[in-house]
Amino acid sequence: MSADEYLDDFWPNFRRIDDVFWKLERTQSFRDPGEPGWTALLDAEWERSLKLIDDGQGLAVMSEGTAGNGHAGDSGGPGGREGAGGGGRQVVSVPRRRIRIVEQPVTPYLQWEMHVLAMRVRAAEQVRVLDAGEVAELEVGRRLPELVVLGTRVMYEVTYDESGRHSGARRIDDREVIVACQGELDKLFATGEEFRAYYEREIVPLPSPRVTA
Repeated sequence: MSADEYLDDFWPNFRRIDDVFWKLERTQSFRDPGEPGWTALLDAEWERSLKLIDDGQGLAVMSEGTAGNGHAGDSGGPGGREGAGGGGRQVVSVPRRRIRIVEQPVTPYLQWEMHVLAMRVRAAEQVRVLDAGEVAELEVGRRLPELVVLGTRVMYEVTYDESGRHSGARRIDDREVIVACQGELDKLFATGEEFRAYYEREIVPLPSPRVTA
């Protein structure tokens, strides 16, 4: 399905979620056009970008992170721009767990996203970090996909084009497949490092990133 079709499909299912909300993020660089914090980073205004995250803009980012389309500008919901019809969104009280795969050196995008995730963790999202080397044996033939799992109802493999822009998703309804995938996500989550420790050690000391549009 297209990016717009995905968002239209995601929100009604999200409101009926029956178990843990999962996100698996593997890609190291996304494009977030229209996200003020990302735009500030492209303009070489790192401090302003961080301030936008810490201010009200950060709360907007947290809301948008759920679907998983444009990413840190997600980093939470349909991935980026969660807006499938404003009135369709509402807060759903379920555990939210995210697994973030990280390669070294950290990309400028991922450095920025980690600051967004720090705010999401403060808002009770559970995030674990895994080095790419820890999932190498699972990536024979292809990288792990970008996944959004809505309890046992539906799972999406979220897709991006070569530039890192959200391009759509593949919907998976087979309950056995979803439950099996949840089991694997549980294992990865248990293996991952607590976000705060990783963030303070690996991200906070980094100099301001340089990125081109």
